[in-house]
Amino acid sequence: MHKGSCLCGAVKIAVEGDLPRPNACHCVACRKHGGHYGASLDVPRAALRVEAEDTVRWYQSSEKVRRGFCGVCGSTLFWDPIHHDWTAIAMGVFDGPTDTSLSMHIFVSEKGDYYEIADELPRNET
Repeated sequence: MHKGSCLCGAVKIAVEGDLPRPNACHCVACRKHGGHYGASLDVPRAALRVEAEDTVRWYQSSEKVRRGFCGVCGSTLFWDPIHHDWTAIAMGVFDGPTDTSLSMHIFVSEKGDYYEIADELPRNET
């Protein structure tokens, strides 16, 4: 079981099972939503428990995706593709070790000009 919370602790999550390897998304929307590139991992909705779910606020960022954040402290929590059976959880939400590591960089073509990607992980332009 992997547990986590937002900055203020109002929203708590638990994920059953091992965590998959996350990716680092450099798209403009993720950078604007979280303040820098977003690191998240995808988990089946059935494996995710959310406490104080009524505190989560959702922003419909496109026809197919909504983004979840804490309505109290504003912490970035989720990237949720509406018509799929999984949800992406922001890596910063997890408390303690996750026993995983980045798998790749995506949307590298939209990367900010103020940083460099310094590892040798695979990179997708989109």
